[in-house]
Amino acid sequence: MDLLMVLAALGAASIGQAADGAILLFLFSLSNTLQDWAMGRTKNAIAALMDLSPEGATIRRDGVERWCQLGEIQVGDLLLVRPGERIAADARVVQGNTAVDESPITGESRPVDKAVGAELASGTVNLNGSVEAEVVRPAGESTLARLVGLMEQAQTEKSRTETLTERWESPYATTVLLAVPLVFAGLHFLGGLETAAAWYRAMTFMVVASPCAVVISTPAVMLSAMAAAARGGVLFKSSAALDALAGVNTVAFDKTGTLTQAKMTLTRTVADDEPAALALAAGLEAHSEHPIAQAIVQAAQERGIAPQRVSDAQAIPGHGIEARTENGDKAWAGNLRLMQREGASLTPAQDTALAELNAQGSSTVVIGLGSQVLGVMGVADALRPGIAQAVAGLKAAGVAQEVGLSEYRDELLPEDKLRIIGELPAPVAMMGDGVNDAPALARADLGVAVGSGTDVAIESADVVLMQSDLNKLGGAVRLAREARRTVKFNLTFAFGVILLISPLAIAGHVPLPLGVVAHEGGTVFVVFMGLRLLRRQV
Repeated sequence: MDLLMVLAALGAASIGQAADGAILLFLFSLSNTLQDWAMGRTKNAIAALMDLSPEGATIRRDGVERWCQLGEIQVGDLLLVRPGERIAADARVVQGNTAVDESPITGESRPVDKAVGAELASGTVNLNGSVEAEVVRPAGESTLARLVGLMEQAQTEKSRTETLTERWESPYATTVLLAVPLVFAGLHFLGGLETAAAWYRAMTFMVVASPCAVVISTPAVMLSAMAAAARGGVLFKSSAALDALAGVNTVAFDKTGTLTQAKMTLTRTVADDEPAALALAAGLEAHSEHPIAQAIVQAAQERGIAPQRVSDAQAIPGHGIEARTENGDKAWAGNLRLMQREGASLTPAQDTALAELNAQGSSTVVIGLGSQVLGVMGVADALRPGIAQAVAGLKAAGVAQEVGLSEYRDELLPEDKLRIIGELPAPVAMMGDGVNDAPALARADLGVAVGSGTDVAIESADVVLMQSDLNKLGGAVRLAREARRTVKFNLTFAFGVILLISPLAIAGHVPLPLGVVAHEGGTVFVVFMGLRLLRRQV
């Protein structure tokens, strides 16, 4: 394109129209400047992410407190993070409480409370408390470093439309150059125009037939949409992924860790005296490391119920746990086999409640004292908040859900998931979070990972929801489809200008300066059509 413009300017000067040639180069340069400015706005995301990394941090290593450069921070170091400081590496809080602004990474504007055991992501901002946190990943492998790497990768990989237009750019420009002498010859020898007039029209044709607007139409849109999505916490690894999402009409969800929180939660307690039953259950289960046991203990803590003291606790494999109360009575918590072993039985109300919990997919725990059943509890992997709204958002965006909702499959091995993805109506998106989801994520037309997922899942996916908020997926689909519509409009407009103005230029109805204005104006117009997407929210 640069060659076409320079040749056109030289051609204009060769027939005494140096002023027109100067106007051409001025407007072409102005157009490029506007494009660079506009596209630079979408590429600032990487620079902004880089700026989130502090130069270093105060650490404690081997009992010695000191400040060190970012690259010197090691796994196991203690970060000493004060209010207002950026967190330099992924770490886990070991002392103190605070609130953290995670919006640079997740797009979530509300501060997130952090207590002992909570995870801190690099690049986030400590707000109001001093904490000590143990580094769990080196700076080069942190959340922020991975995010920067993914953004760099995203801006180098191109969509199918971008690849196609770039592939044809050079042959098209060559065709235009070869057409110029043919146009000149036709006008001069067949049309009877003077040499200067024929050459002038040929130069004007070369300008208006240049594919500037065609080539810039797609990247202007894709980069703008990707930047808008990243600002909302949805990271596309490439514009090809953005284009693929626009065509998806089937979404397969992994359940554990995606639709659910991968965290067992006490969902229901059925007992004549629920606080007493929960206190006894918590006292028993405090002696177990099983996830169901920990869910019951956690529920008692959240409700302010003190666990009942028990002694001589003993786990019974495949059954549950039993112990002695302070009165010497045998207390127990477990499954129906343990209840039968203790000679206890359910009341009709308890039996009905147990059946309801089993029908809901909850794991059940029976609590008893001696031969008496005190209550029945249901424990389940809790759904992620807002999952119903997320599914509704996908339906509104025109996506039909297939797995995990209207249809589900259970007890699937990785190879089973891979096979089922191949059987679903394409194009299909797969959402997952675990190592066992990685093959299916890679096999699907589009893989979507939640930010809380494993490194393998995130690396295998094409899109990452940094907040692990499934509500963002519906917004991302709408953004991708608007981007596709904008690309189609831009290409139609750009080709339309060429097809309309080129014959007029050959016929002598469009002087060179006006041809330049039409050409460069069209180029700037399609860029700003793409920039509109920067304001969109997912």
